[in-house]
Amino acid sequence: MAGLKEIREALALHGRLASPQISQLLDLPQPRVEALLAHLEHMGQAVRVAPDTDDGCLSGSCRRCTERSGCQPEQWALASAPSVSSASDVKR
Repeated sequence: MAGLKEIREALALHGRLASPQISQLLDLPQPRVEALLAHLEHMGQAVRVAPDTDDGCLSGSCRRCTERSGCQPEQWALASAPSVSSASDVKR
């Protein structure tokens, strides 16, 4: 059965994933995926990432959207992944 290593590899390969996507990719039960993600987060190896409003949001108004909590699931990324920080966070 897949574990922490396989979830880290999936995040490294895909960048950002929601837990249902990881569950489907690795053929793992959703509660196990969520527990493993929580463990990776506790170890500082994975972070919760807010979904991009440009990806998949038809209205572009996610802050005012009544479906905000259901239309875009929480996503995860590796803590060291470059997509976690924005370019404006880098000081020159």
